[in-house]
Amino acid sequence: MTLPAGTDAVRQSLASFRQERETDWKAFEALLARAEKRAPRALSEDELLALPLLYRSALSSLSVARATSLDSALIAYLEALSLRGYFYLYGARRGLRQRVGDFFLRDWPGAIRDLWRETWVSVTLTVVGAIAGYWLVASDKRWFDAIIAPSLAGGRNPDSSAEVLRSVLYDGGSSHFLSGFAAYLFTHNTQVAILAFALGFAFAVPSVLIILMNGCMLGALFQVYAAKGLGFELGGWLSIHGTTELFAITLAGAAGMRIGTRIAFPGELTRMAAAAQAGRVTATAMVGVMVMLLFAGLLEGIGRQTITSDATRYAIGGGMLALWIAYFYLFRMVRHGHG
Repeated sequence: MTLPAGTDAVRQSLASFRQERETDWKAFEALLARAEKRAPRALSEDELLALPLLYRSALSSLSVARATSLDSALIAYLEALSLRGYFYLYGARRGLRQRVGDFFLRDWPGAIRDLWRETWVSVTLTVVGAIAGYWLVASDKRWFDAIIAPSLAGGRNPDSSAEVLRSVLYDGGSSHFLSGFAAYLFTHNTQVAILAFALGFAFAVPSVLIILMNGCMLGALFQVYAAKGLGFELGGWLSIHGTTELFAITLAGAAGMRIGTRIAFPGELTRMAAAAQAGRVTATAMVGVMVMLLFAGLLEGIGRQTITSDATRYAIGGGMLALWIAYFYLFRMVRHGHG
């Protein structure tokens, strides 16, 4: 078989190219490996100074290799080597403390602000569900068992006496049953938040239904207490941790809706690309939601055991809600105003 004209010349050019520059490539690769594995202090001063020079040499070699189409395998090797060099020399290397700081000061609030439309929808669905649950139980108490499972009701139902209902609100940490029920309630709310987010991929329909149902359960419970003249007291008992907990569930629902609506209406992107784009925002939001739920659990434990004043409960609950709103939506405005 006769080789095409010029093949020998190309081979000689490739061999000459490798011979002239491969020493620099190998030296750069070895220095990068040492620095990545053992940190920059493992290199001498001369080696540190040599890193950017060898990086530019690798970029130059890559440029020549691409322009002359010398060898696809060589081009791939030089691309990978140059990329490693770029990330090591110019990439952002942040410590754990800085990453945590960036998350709480920028990433998490930014993600929540980005979800503001879906958050409003989620809040509206919660209110609509609460009104529906209250009305249904008020019209027929049998709806209570259909809306709230007995395990979640904690022994409360429309037939409970005012004394039994009041004991749940003011007995504090003396009851082992109440302690176990509080833990179960926290677990339930965490599951609701996770499901509201995770099932959003089905065009947001499950997220909408979960948020509606959660509001419906809240309304049904309020009706039972309000019928015994304890609606105000229940509001205080719930607000101390509920403003944080319900806000977290609302945000989880908003995140699920963002995923679902992007899949349903991807625009010019593919559905997978649209979901991936939404996922970057919603994943950050959900990490924060887990933080909120853990904080709500802490508030619930402290409040149940030590705080029995309705005014104090409302003050703490209202203060927490104001704090979250300021943190997510106003803190940036204040900073920009001073900027």
